[in-house]
Amino acid sequence: MEADLTLESTVWVGSKRYRAVLTGWHFNWTELDKKNRDKKTISVPVAEVVGVEDGRVEILPQKSIEDTDKVFTVFYVKRSSTGSSYGLLWRLGQTQFSVPSRVLRDQWTKHLRAALKTHSPVRPNRLLVFINPYGGKKKGRKIYHSLVAPLFELAGISCHVIVTERANQARDHLLKKDLTGFDGVVCVGGDGMFSEILHGLIGQTQQEAGLCENDPTVTLQPCQRHIGIIPAGSTDCVCYATVGVIDPVTSALHIIIGDSQPLDVCSVHQASSVVRYSVSLLGYGFYGDVLAESEKHRWMGPLRYDYSGTMVYLSNRSYAGIVQYLPADPLLSSPRDRTRCLSGCSVCSRSTERLFPHSSDSGSLYSSHYSQFSSDSEGEWVSVEGRFRCVSLTCMSSSCPKSPLGLSPSAHLADGTGDLILVWDTHPLGFLKFLYRHTSTEDQFDLPFVEVHRVKAVRFSLPAGKEEEAYEEIGGSSGGMDEEERSYIETVSRSGSQQHLAERGPGREMTNVQKTANSFLCGLCCSKAPTVSVWNCDGEILPSTEILSRVHGQLVHLYARGIEDGAAVHCSDDIERGCTLQK
Repeated sequence: MEADLTLESTVWVGSKRYRAVLTGWHFNWTELDKKNRDKKTISVPVAEVVGVEDGRVEILPQKSIEDTDKVFTVFYVKRSSTGSSYGLLWRLGQTQFSVPSRVLRDQWTKHLRAALKTHSPVRPNRLLVFINPYGGKKKGRKIYHSLVAPLFELAGISCHVIVTERANQARDHLLKKDLTGFDGVVCVGGDGMFSEILHGLIGQTQQEAGLCENDPTVTLQPCQRHIGIIPAGSTDCVCYATVGVIDPVTSALHIIIGDSQPLDVCSVHQASSVVRYSVSLLGYGFYGDVLAESEKHRWMGPLRYDYSGTMVYLSNRSYAGIVQYLPADPLLSSPRDRTRCLSGCSVCSRSTERLFPHSSDSGSLYSSHYSQFSSDSEGEWVSVEGRFRCVSLTCMSSSCPKSPLGLSPSAHLADGTGDLILVWDTHPLGFLKFLYRHTSTEDQFDLPFVEVHRVKAVRFSLPAGKEEEAYEEIGGSSGGMDEEERSYIETVSRSGSQQHLAERGPGREMTNVQKTANSFLCGLCCSKAPTVSVWNCDGEILPSTEILSRVHGQLVHLYARGIEDGAAVHCSDDIERGCTLQK
């Protein structure tokens, strides 16, 4: 430790005297009594120092500077509990230190800034920021400019800010513009805005690598630039599942210190095209019906999801289908092992070594992981057929404030697998019990009509004859649609399209769009239950019913570190700033 010592001196915080010590990895200050004995010590990792300023400086809620020759201010990450077992709020802690001379002050600021560059080399210097001014409660601009921008300025991060004016503007920008010089991309908005950034970065990365996204057997190139999420939407599931809280300041501080959380991504294919990418939910049946129903009630705001969920539950629908899946190695992990994917997750860490073998050839990434996906492994696929209330695939727990444990509590963010949840047709009270358990700590998989499997790929198709029946059903009743219903069908048709994908033919897929859209226009007064549902892909309706989905391990990285375990943090009320993570 002595070899790492860079600076030590006496400092004052208010009227109290301290001994401050800067080592290679930590900045500590220890209160001294009148006899020069140690009292209490506050320790801040250098990696969590946000910035150092000369003088007495305040940043939030408003910036103020009092330039004094013998004072410097250190800003750092300060944790506080949310009252939950998981997830911690991060706040901007600050301490103003007084020293005997300006020379000593300059030494401290110089050494602290040098330590930041040495021990935090992955911090972003320049970011591309997209703000959705319409998402959530339409507070995206205010959140960014009042809470986030001052923190980025303090940390010395330069930002190019774009306020979006239309859907998919961020995605199109990323696909067409040169991103050289940007360390990462930040979205200020909800899950929809994040999805735009996700699709844009993945598409841009594959373009640069000369890879075809439409081929489901192609190994996609991991994205080098990180994604930051400042939550400001109606739903912020991805942020909640990767940070543990929905808080703009917490997310901004994760971005500043350069945290890195790898994330698995599902590619969703239909015929010869990739339709979309998913990270949180790919759901058919109940979850697809709820989304389709909610699109007719957007005027209700976030309340439309509760309303639509109730209406769809009362309709008591189930759907015929064939589900095929490629199981993951059961020795690595299980969706029923009751583990949680938290910060520093050992399962994800071991998966990094497995997914990224030590090789200088970037083209070899994932080769060992996806060799089983080739045609030689067709015999390993498992197939089930029947009627389902819902079929869901998720690459993360998909937890949210209303469902703290999520769709699959033991799912992992970066292990190269997804969790397939099959809910077979059952009586309404049984299905209600399944839904209710998502809001509690009870095991939603401990029901006789529910299965969960850890998988690497999933196929879904309709039984023979069902598609033709659905088309005939629509053909006989679509003539009476009014203009609003036709407009709704057009909206559904457009929602899954992407500019950089190949043109799709008007045949079978358009049939799916027509029949699925119309199925939800009749509501509860239908005399005949709809034959097919739609796919809910991270809050967007897919224009395809028969799909193939494949999990790409650690395809993107977020500015996050996973959910921190609240039990591992020691918070002492008598030490105002001393809320530190115990390693």
